Amino acid sequence: MFSSVWNFIKRHKKKFIFTGAVVGGVYLLGKYAQKKIKEVQEKEASEYIAQARRQFHFESNQRTCNMTVLSMLPPLREAIVTQLNSESLTAMLKTKPANKLEIWEDLKIISFTRTVVAVYSTCMLVVLLRVQLNIIGGYLYLDNSVGKSAAVRRASYQSPLTPPDVQQQYLSSIQHLLGDGLTELISRVKTAVQSSLGGVSLKQSLSLLELEQQLIWIRAEVDSGRPLSSYMLADDEDILADQACGLTENDLVTIRLLNETRDMLDSPDLSKVLSACLNRGFSRLLDNLAEFFRLPVSDSAPNCAPDSLSAVSLPLAKIIPIINGQINSVCSETPSHFVQDLLLNDQVKEFAAIVYETFSTPQELQK
Repeated sequence: MFSSVWNFIKRHKKKFIFTGAVVGGVYLLGKYAQKKIKEVQEKEASEYIAQARRQFHFESNQRTCNMTVLSMLPPLREAIVTQLNSESLTAMLKTKPANKLEIWEDLKIISFTRTVVAVYSTCMLVVLLRVQLNIIGGYLYLDNSVGKSAAVRRASYQSPLTPPDVQQQYLSSIQHLLGDGLTELISRVKTAVQSSLGGVSLKQSLSLLELEQQLIWIRAEVDSGRPLSSYMLADDEDILADQACGLTENDLVTIRLLNETRDMLDSPDLSKVLSACLNRGFSRLLDNLAEFFRLPVSDSAPNCAPDSLSAVSLPLAKIIPIINGQINSVCSETPSHFVQDLLLNDQVKEFAAIVYETFSTPQELQK
């Protein structure tokens, strides 16, 4: 019996060898496939975790941006009010001076100027801080990234990309917007307001539609001047160097961050984002003003809707105090509709994501 089995094996030896090779090959191929599948799954899981961590860091950074904007609004409002002090003029009018008309004319120009400046500077503050904090946020993510090995850091950088001292130094550049930049913006806006409203009598009545047209003319003249980004960050190389306060390693990093910020501020995309913010800001301002132009339903004309932009007209002298008080809504540290509209603007959020993406990718280290 055993001899017959042996003879059978000998006769079919080649078939057994081939079958064994096939079975062995399939087994090894299967093990190799399992190994590769496991590697792919582990890589996908690692990438998913990294992406989730990155998304969480980005969202946390945006909340920081929002809180920083709110904390900066009081000093911005104070800076505007200091340079455009309408309260002193109002106090003078209460004394019934001989030059009452002249003071009213000054109050007209200052009231409109400070409200328009408040809208512009608040929009600039929102956009500038979005850029700055997402540049820093991107670099901080790289510093804390699990994927950035110690070997890579030793080969590329001897210290974190943005040390705390650099961050503080870099973010202090916001003082340009609250200082020289604001002064220059005020001068530009004041000229535009004088050109648009200087010849309008205090007794002349304006509807909300006509007031909107005045604001459109003022904006057109302001926007036709120097780039708005120049009010947000000093563009002179010597000033940038002065802001960095020297030539230490940290100072050079600060200058690099400022130059990267300048590149972002000068980009066409940011110009569109800032324009969208200004459009929304002035739209919200008009919404606030509309509350003072409402015609009671009982007094509505048959062919005129109560909420019509031309239904009610007010003398310019009565509009001035209304305009003058809008700065408290525009530059409010408590989340007002005006500020919320800017912080939640889709274009602002999309641009913030682009900035963060740009500076949180390892490729940025190669620059």
